[in-house]
Amino acid sequence: MHSRLPKGFDENQIHYHGGTAIAIEAGLLKRNEIKTVNRQMLENVRLSGMPSIGLTLYPTYPAGFFKGWMAEPYHYQNGGDWTWFGGRMIQQLVRNRFYQEAYDELGPMIDRVVKNKGFYEWYGKNDVPSGSGKFKGSAGVLSKAIALLRQWAAETAE
Repeated sequence: MHSRLPKGFDENQIHYHGGTAIAIEAGLLKRNEIKTVNRQMLENVRLSGMPSIGLTLYPTYPAGFFKGWMAEPYHYQNGGDWTWFGGRMIQQLVRNRFYQEAYDELGPMIDRVVKNKGFYEWYGKNDVPSGSGKFKGSAGVLSKAIALLRQWAAETAE
């Protein structure tokens, strides 16, 4: 069987941010593992130039590997930045007592909602909003992340 992956491309090196957030949500990672993958996510964001930990995966699949929306790197699920995933990771950071990290990593997501006056489905390179500007999934996960941080702050203040 012939692989569509270019010679030298190691698919095992891809870090799937969205899937990792869901694995944490399912209780599959220990606290020290969450700390490690969060650091990796931040490094992937830095290396990719994407705006937040909503980055779906890094490194991306090569151009032309997929058809349609994902044909180019950093488009849609091929490395696009989805608040829907990033917001879930923020929730898991709060639930696992990484409060400062959650607060810091929530900032870019909130800033772009305000800047773009909407809850966009996903963001491409240079923080370009794409898809629906009224994506309820983004609004929901951000609202829940904020509520979890506010609850923690209220409990801490008591």
